[in-house]
Amino acid sequence: MFRPLSPGRMIWPILAFCAAYALLGLFVTNSYHQLTLTLVPIWAIFGLSWNLLSGMTGLISFGHAAFFGLGAYTVALLFVKLGLTPWLGIPVAGLVGGLSGLLIGLPTFRLRGHYFALAMLAYPLALLNVFLWLGYQEVSLPLVRERGWAFMQFADHRVYIYLALALLLVTMVAMRLVERSRYGMALMAIKQNEAAAEALGIDSRRLKLLTITLSGALAGAIGGFHAVILLVVTPEAVFGMLISAQALTVAMFGGVGTVWGPVIGALVLIPLGETLHAQFGAVLPGIQGVVFGTAIIAVILLAPEGLYWKAHDLLRGRQAPQPEDAPAPRQPSPSGGPARVAPAEDAPLILRAEGISRAFGGVKAVRDVTFSVRQGEILGVIGPNGAGKTTLFNLLNGFVRPDAGRVLLNGQDVTNLPPNRLARLGVGRTFQVVRPFARMSVADNVMSGAQVHAGSIDEARELARGAMRRVGLETMADARAGTLSNLDLRLMELARALAGQPRLLLLDETFAGLGGAEVDQLLPVIRGIAAEGTTVVIIEHTLHAMVRLVDRFVVLDHGAVLAEGLPEEVTGNRAVIEAYLGSKWSAHAGA
Repeated sequence: MFRPLSPGRMIWPILAFCAAYALLGLFVTNSYHQLTLTLVPIWAIFGLSWNLLSGMTGLISFGHAAFFGLGAYTVALLFVKLGLTPWLGIPVAGLVGGLSGLLIGLPTFRLRGHYFALAMLAYPLALLNVFLWLGYQEVSLPLVRERGWAFMQFADHRVYIYLALALLLVTMVAMRLVERSRYGMALMAIKQNEAAAEALGIDSRRLKLLTITLSGALAGAIGGFHAVILLVVTPEAVFGMLISAQALTVAMFGGVGTVWGPVIGALVLIPLGETLHAQFGAVLPGIQGVVFGTAIIAVILLAPEGLYWKAHDLLRGRQAPQPEDAPAPRQPSPSGGPARVAPAEDAPLILRAEGISRAFGGVKAVRDVTFSVRQGEILGVIGPNGAGKTTLFNLLNGFVRPDAGRVLLNGQDVTNLPPNRLARLGVGRTFQVVRPFARMSVADNVMSGAQVHAGSIDEARELARGAMRRVGLETMADARAGTLSNLDLRLMELARALAGQPRLLLLDETFAGLGGAEVDQLLPVIRGIAAEGTTVVIIEHTLHAMVRLVDRFVVLDHGAVLAEGLPEEVTGNRAVIEAYLGSKWSAHAGA
């Protein structure tokens, strides 16, 4: 378990590929084929820039041509207007692309789903018209006869192949390191479930802004290099729909969310498109667009996640079950550890809700709710369906802002803090519907929760190992989360929350979907967590389990507090019985 890839194992396949590609370039003498060999790394890098944003965060961008085109025009105009060599112009293009990514991300990340994708599409179309209006219909880079190398101009065009390949090598190595870094794991968590990532302390907005900045910088730099290769820049050629489509298509065709995906896509589609264009471009203009459109349709039908993942899954299916595919038997839930003692009445308050309310339209989901939780306590929040329990948790956890009232954590007003800030203050959270990062292993899922307080990836690994040990999942560290049973998913989500070392743990219907025997396995785990000093607030419908677990109940009905007290007091309360079972059963209970 927890087998991190060594730098050598991560990088040597990239070095081998680049060496083979460089060797191929030595034997190509045809200038058109040399251009094609140069374009493959260029579009692979552009696809990797798209993949960094869209493949790793799940936010689909139809507008990467904006960064690419700004980079191309930056290099061209600096060369033409100021005589600045592309050796300096390309880094400037990267800065321009990065800054434009940040400026675009600030307003656009307020959107979600297809609204984000459509908004991104607007930027290159707007820039296309802006550059036409400015009179830059065509900007040609002048040829330099003497000392051409100083302006990135070479008589032997194979030099461009090696420059492009060197850029690809650096980009692939950087992306591979990102994949295994805390930053990369946080991006993958955001992609698979942003709400769960926020609850773990991941500041998704800040990371997305950083990512679009880096993605824009990479696209801008490679756009600048592309201008040097073709020696001419036009708005349609750098801001057009086909440019964004090529970035998206090479990544989707090869495999989204992986370093090799855009490279595979570029290796297949760019030579194919260029060859067909050379053969039939005069008869069928736009044949390259047909190639990319056909590739998108084919990958959607045959390999929705791309060729890389298709081959990956096929190879795995042919091999004997590995630890990731066939989870090892789970260890019994721990029953040892310190015996739990209910907190004293004068124990300090860790959480207090004061008059919090929230309405959605005309529906008052939570109405003037006030209660307190003492340090070390297990508090149960119960009530019939629609009572407002999950909305209450969302108010406590920062996913929803209250219309009135406030939330105090250790005496500090945290009412309007976002979930990631609350996680850093010691609030952990699980969800009513389990939110695993399905493509990640159990270990990586739990490590995602550990990173909020860990100072390094090694420390996060140790915290994750300890959290899995606490819930009995240590032997399943290498299992993929998407293969787990419902009970193990619940335990994994619990371990993921514990890895962040919370002082207060909010459990939203942790017993949902579990049988009686599974509930019996989970109860001692939660008791053990509380015995170790973590305060627990749990929502649940299963009363017979809750009375064996909690110290005190808060009962909600129609968004308001109906009753509060010890388990024996609440379960004998006539109003509580009526809220759960109806007036007929309430009358029968009182008879």
